[in-house]
Amino acid sequence: MRPWREVIDTIPEAAWHELACTAPTPNPFCERWFLKPSLEQFDPQGPVCLATLAVGGKLAGIMPIRYGTNYHGRFVPHLANWLHANSFCGEPLVAEGYSHVFWEYLLDWCDRNHRASLFLHLANLPTDGTAFRTLRELAARSGRCFRPVKTVHRAALCKGLSPQEHMNAAMEKKRRKELSRKRRRLEEAGELVFSRQTDTDALEDWIESFLALERAGWKGARGSSLSSAPETAALFREGLDGAARYGRLERLAFHLDGKPIAMLCTFVTPPISFGFKTAFDENHAKLSPGLLLQVENLAMLERGDIDVSDSCAAPGHPMIEQIWSDRREIAMVTVGIGGKLRRSIGAVLSAIELRREEKRQ
Repeated sequence: MRPWREVIDTIPEAAWHELACTAPTPNPFCERWFLKPSLEQFDPQGPVCLATLAVGGKLAGIMPIRYGTNYHGRFVPHLANWLHANSFCGEPLVAEGYSHVFWEYLLDWCDRNHRASLFLHLANLPTDGTAFRTLRELAARSGRCFRPVKTVHRAALCKGLSPQEHMNAAMEKKRRKELSRKRRRLEEAGELVFSRQTDTDALEDWIESFLALERAGWKGARGSSLSSAPETAALFREGLDGAARYGRLERLAFHLDGKPIAMLCTFVTPPISFGFKTAFDENHAKLSPGLLLQVENLAMLERGDIDVSDSCAAPGHPMIEQIWSDRREIAMVTVGIGGKLRRSIGAVLSAIELRREEKRQ
């Protein structure tokens, strides 16, 4: 466990990539090409640490971790996995067969280095992932508190149906006909071109077109587009460049008379893919170019190496949930650390938070 600036460049890129490709539960947001620019942009002073596990000189686990005091708006000292607003999964990268070892070492470190922290808080853990299962098992064995204080269900696609079968199940016939009509109207409006890319060709232009398209819409007006802040714009550029170089990026787009009207980028990390960002031209909103692009995205169901596609969309997303009819459960978890008294206090606080969350629902 060391500050990230001291350790990140000592980890061979190839070793990190090998871990990312072989970890049983993938997480692109913890891969080097995304995590390093994230830390550079959002933790420039370097208080975030990297928890790493090496076995026989080989990288077997990695996760960013931090000390914090703001817990759901209240002052509560705690340890936590480090995420930011555009990091949608908190699963560490851990090699097959080493999850128990990784978490045993990490929890032991937390016990000895809590600095008044009352628990370990882990955000955005998929409940179908290795970390959630391992922590639940370790807690049951050791008597630690393990409590999911909040769960959400994100729109997802699970393999099994063909794209057309999925459309038939997700949408009524009338709605499917309406989408077909909208696509015909777009085709009548000019030259409509669909593209799907998994390489680095013209990537820089694609990135800048995406940023401009998003900025021209409501996100730009509200100041929440990626290009509204230099940090998020830099992360988007560097993250997509790195993902493409490692073969982890898929780009979809509709162009009308040469101008983009809908764009989507997805991180493809078998056996799970993660929808990262999408944007559309609001001047064509009545013809639903963004939803039509999601119809093209159903081709992900035909990939033999993808079991689940995680939309990374907020629950209740008005467009995504029209077509992504499956769900992936994501949890916010607290785990007891320290001695018996500290664990007891942490358990009480997490129980209070759970009750508050239940009342909010």
